[in-house]
Amino acid sequence: MNFTLDETDLHILDLLQEDARLTNKEIASRLGKSMTAIFERIKRLEAEGYIKGYIAIVDRHKMDKHVIVFVNVTLKEQSHEACKLFEEKVNAFPEVMECYMVNGQSDFLLKVMIADIDEYELFLSNKLSKLECVSKLCSLFVISETKHENALSLSPGHFVRTFKHGKKD
Repeated sequence: MNFTLDETDLHILDLLQEDARLTNKEIASRLGKSMTAIFERIKRLEAEGYIKGYIAIVDRHKMDKHVIVFVNVTLKEQSHEACKLFEEKVNAFPEVMECYMVNGQSDFLLKVMIADIDEYELFLSNKLSKLECVSKLCSLFVISETKHENALSLSPGHFVRTFKHGKKD
C-alpha cells in the first residue's frame, strides 16, 4: 500500500536524517504533533521503505581511511552475466564503499577508501586487477573533499546539512 508523503512526513525524514537518535517525543515537540501520531508515521515510513535503516556516521580519518579513490572500470565484455559477476566480486571487497554501473567510456565507477597509497597498490594488484572480467582501470585520487552530503534534500530551504572534513557546518 503506497501513500503520498505530506509535509509532516518530509519534516520527520529531514529530522531523522539530521539526527537518527531523536526520540518520538522530541520529533513530536518540534513538529507540534502527538507522540502517537509521530510513532505511527515513522512506522509507516519504515514499512513503506522510505526509511531503510539507521546508521552512525563514522569519521573515516579516525578509522585510518585517509585516501579516497574513484576507479573507472571497463570490462572485457558488457554482457548481463559479466556485469553481474563483476558486481558480486567487487561488492565483497571491504575497500569498495560504492559501486555504480555507468555509461560512457567505462562500465563501472567505484568509490574506494583506504589508508594510503601502499594499501591502494595492494588492493589494486591483489584484488581488483585480478578479476578476469576487467579490461581497463583508471584511478582518480581525491585531493580534497569540498562537499559530502549524507542526507537527501527533501524540502526547499529546510535543514540543509553539509559536512566539511568530517564536521557538520
